[in-house]
Amino acid sequence: MKRFWQAREIGAAYLMLLLTILVMGIGLVAVSEVWHTTLRREKELELLFIGDQYRQSLRLYFTQTPSGNALRYPLKLEDLLKDPRVPGTKRYLRKIFADPITGDTKWGLILGPNGGIVGVHSMSQEQPIKTANFSMENKAFENMKHYSDWVFLVGSTQVVISPPKKSDP
Repeated sequence: MKRFWQAREIGAAYLMLLLTILVMGIGLVAVSEVWHTTLRREKELELLFIGDQYRQSLRLYFTQTPSGNALRYPLKLEDLLKDPRVPGTKRYLRKIFADPITGDTKWGLILGPNGGIVGVHSMSQEQPIKTANFSMENKAFENMKHYSDWVFLVGSTQVVISPPKKSDP
């Protein structure tokens, strides 16, 4: 009879162990979903920061055109690293940033009427988590369906380009 009760206790302990593992597994799935969402939100913030860096550098490139030259935007992103219009080294960006969503340095380019780059956008077709409460400069991003719709244009060019032409670098 003693063996029967010992076997029964072992069986109950085994079931408790399985139940504990099940509960821990469910908890880990929930934690991983929260972690994944947190990482995506951080990547969105990084995309907004980097996009703003590109927007500012494009604006500076245009407004700091050396005297005697026609006002223009850069023809390639690398021109922001070393301005070919001036002798020596003049930088508007310290590096070509990778898109935090795709992890690639390939950006979608918005070209102006003269072929200069007036804006950039992510190449990602993922749906953003953030759909509201953007800064004034990024207000147009509200309710956009894809990260690629978040176009970081130099402010005054939005009137010049309608609709924007998208091209690969």
